[in-house]
Amino acid sequence: MTNDYMFRMVLQRDKKTLIKLISSILDISLSEIKDVKIENPIEVGKTISDKEYQLDILVLLNDDTYINIEMQVENYNNWPMRSLSYLCRRFDNATRGQDYNLIKPVYHIGFIDFTLFEDHPEFFAKYQVRNAKDSYLYTNNFNLYVIELNHTSMATTEDKTNHVDTWAKLFKATTWEEIKMITKDNPSMNSAAESIYMSNADISILEQCRAREDAIAHEKYQKELIDSLNETIANDKAIIADKDAIIAELNEKIKTYESKRK
Repeated sequence: MTNDYMFRMVLQRDKKTLIKLISSILDISLSEIKDVKIENPIEVGKTISDKEYQLDILVLLNDDTYINIEMQVENYNNWPMRSLSYLCRRFDNATRGQDYNLIKPVYHIGFIDFTLFEDHPEFFAKYQVRNAKDSYLYTNNFNLYVIELNHTSMATTEDKTNHVDTWAKLFKATTWEEIKMITKDNPSMNSAAESIYMSNADISILEQCRAREDAIAHEKYQKELIDSLNETIANDKAIIADKDAIIAELNEKIKTYESKRK
């Protein structure tokens, strides 16, 4: 499920799983969820082009709230700006001439498999717009949630009560034995397990999952190559700068010597 294509397919194909996941993350009862609709569905097994590289899931909850859900494994060191960009785009949902008070609340829920801030690791972080002095809430319509899959051990009592840590473990599971153990203690997740099984049995989905893994590996290789080249260029510039400094120093000495000769 950390494969973003598989993640999307499971949640797109299984409405029950999507509803239960939203219920856990937003801490709302299932009875409060009347309907969920994926606003950007893709055809099952469809090849993802470069223009559709991002596999975020845009959900309209109860016709009055937008939720953007995303799975990200690789750390490209741009998550804060990227997630904010996604959130801001969706927050600008007022139609022309509409009163701004009618803007629908938005959430960006990011599942990431790395530590966002090394000096501040956290399992489930909730960010909002607040007063810098006293943390007074500016609005509760603008919400950015980050769930670090590699920090389930830091889950709070509230996280565990809402089973957010269990969802994280399910998404990180790599064997059917792990999934069976998780669903054994959480039968409400049987639907999610069944959907994962069915999606893994679909050859067209597996092919796209492998294609996504290849694309991510290629992108990672390109980034490492570019970083290496930039480091080499920086080192070369430093060497040239040192040589320029030495030459400048020698020129000064030559000038001093010649002035003394005169």
